Amino acid sequence: MSRLLRLGILLLLVSCGGGQYSAPRNLDNACDIVDERPHYLAAMQRSEHRWGVPVHVQMATIYQESKFVGNAKTPRKFFLGFIPAGRRSSAYGYSQALDGTWDDYVAETRSFGARRNKIEDATDFIGWYMDRSEKKLGISKWDAGSQYLAYHEGHGGYARGSHQEKAWLLRVASEVAQRSERYQMQLASCGKL
Repeated sequence: MSRLLRLGILLLLVSCGGGQYSAPRNLDNACDIVDERPHYLAAMQRSEHRWGVPVHVQMATIYQESKFVGNAKTPRKFFLGFIPAGRRSSAYGYSQALDGTWDDYVAETRSFGARRNKIEDATDFIGWYMDRSEKKLGISKWDAGSQYLAYHEGHGGYARGSHQEKAWLLRVASEVAQRSERYQMQLASCGKL
């Protein structure tokens, strides 16, 4: 086999990424998630220590936002139904942080090398954002449903009550709260809390 062909095959294999951004196998069980990806738990525990947002609240938020896919992006928009016309928003990574909000986080925390597709940075971002939600809006860091509403709508939108007119979003926030409670019980049962 020619040297150039071998190099091409190697580059192809490397570009596939080896599943670096793929989701854990069983997203319905917090113990399975952290057993499969122990560095996720370590990252969430560091964020909990720094910002006070419980691991299970972070996990439920990440589940809802990206299903634990590190390079998740919003769906594409199409012009005339078939011509790609960009994405619906700039949301990206585990936390689905928008460009502007991510930039605020980086500037405020001086985390200049932070990346949205890195679990350590995404969990720190979630902790930072939810800490701000508690300070600005009075939302408990343990209230996964209300924290999610402020996360989704932004602090201004939440303060204006924009979520109150979105039945689908209130349902999703309720699901986030339920998943957070389930994750908390699971983590307690396997000794990870």
